[in-house]
Amino acid sequence: MTTRIIDVHAHLGPWFFGPDRGSTADNLRSMDAHDIDIQLVSGVEAVTYDAVSGNPALAAAITGQDRLRGMFVVDPRFLGEGETQLDELLPSGLFLGAKIHTDYAATPAGSPQMADALRLCAERKLPVLVHSWGTQLLDLAETVAQVDDVQVIAGHMGGPAWRLAPEAIRRTDRLWLEPGYSQPEADRIRWVLDRAGPERILFGTDSTLIDPALAVGAFRAAGLDEHEEHLIMHRNAERLFGL
Repeated sequence: MTTRIIDVHAHLGPWFFGPDRGSTADNLRSMDAHDIDIQLVSGVEAVTYDAVSGNPALAAAITGQDRLRGMFVVDPRFLGEGETQLDELLPSGLFLGAKIHTDYAATPAGSPQMADALRLCAERKLPVLVHSWGTQLLDLAETVAQVDDVQVIAGHMGGPAWRLAPEAIRRTDRLWLEPGYSQPEADRIRWVLDRAGPERILFGTDSTLIDPALAVGAFRAAGLDEHEEHLIMHRNAERLFGL
């Protein structure tokens, strides 16, 4: 691929099962290996352990790193604390969006708590990447449709339920698809692309949990034409995040 690449789904920090890596240098090294220009990163600590401590830690790590832009982790169970911290950190300009992990935060995509969290982000004009797995992809679409003005990226595009993706985006025009997946099936991206179109699909890797090579290879295998490539690899993200 020769176009600009924006990765909308990445992380920064050591994972509990692989604590030997997790620095900004590790992210940048991986980005360079796969010609990724910009990564939108959430803090591993914020996603898996504690958003209150993890979000400012991420802010400190990406300060001065123009290629790494922050995704503020929102835990819907502690929305008051999250709102206070978001208003403190947002003026820094380091955070372009938000991230909600349905499993780590024990908050189903179709729950009232998820709707409240999305509403908080919509009020601050932050696009939200939400972990979507299985049939929760459709639940997420229904919740997005109920929250005015929110823009949501369905992280993993439902994982093993990826065939539900075209139906999900038919239910609301404010849901985007990010197909990063650790077990890619043949023709998955092309199948969805032919039914959903390239205007609502974004490139994401789930790095540093997964090596970007997996996502890069999956999109290459999809045989993108020039128009599809430009939209998916950077233009859709530029429009959504104002990059």
